[in-house]
Amino acid sequence: MTRFNVVLFDDFEILDVFGPVAVIEKLPKRYKLEYYSMSGGMVYSSPQVGVNTLPSASINAGGILLIPGGAGVRKQVNDSAFLETVKDLSCKSQFVLTVCTGSAILAKTGLLNGKKATSNKLAFDWVCSNGNDVHWVKNARWVKDEKFYTSSGVTAGIDMTLGFVCDIHGEETANDVCRYIEYVWRRSKDDDF
Repeated sequence: MTRFNVVLFDDFEILDVFGPVAVIEKLPKRYKLEYYSMSGGMVYSSPQVGVNTLPSASINAGGILLIPGGAGVRKQVNDSAFLETVKDLSCKSQFVLTVCTGSAILAKTGLLNGKKATSNKLAFDWVCSNGNDVHWVKNARWVKDEKFYTSSGVTAGIDMTLGFVCDIHGEETANDVCRYIEYVWRRSKDDDF
């Protein structure tokens, strides 16, 4: 079973996390969901929804890493210890998925340099300023470059995660998940607003 590790920080965006989680939790024989933060303990989203987390130092190498966006990203891109932890975890992960402004965090680590990526359109210029050597793609629902998946804003994280499931487990599995969660999947990476 592959670990699906979600890295949280205060003021994360709820749907950036629980949209992708709603997809992954429908595959319980394939993925084990775990939530982490720098120190462990309770972490709160911007509307104060709390999630109990494990300390990031306890993440096992490998697996999938999810980095959400949200208001808290603006603080995290200036936290060198957090960025170093994310960089280390990303290097050890089989795949790294970011939602919305979470791509700013990954960009700030330098791991997206020379790669294509996207982010939330409402914060696009700010996100781009955190990774001048990234090939930012504005008109994309999500982008895959090597092991990195980055998505546009909020609900695009659901579409990206379904795209990830399709890439790894096939279209039938992705379609099954869509039926379970009664979701109309925007299947094209380029189908953006």
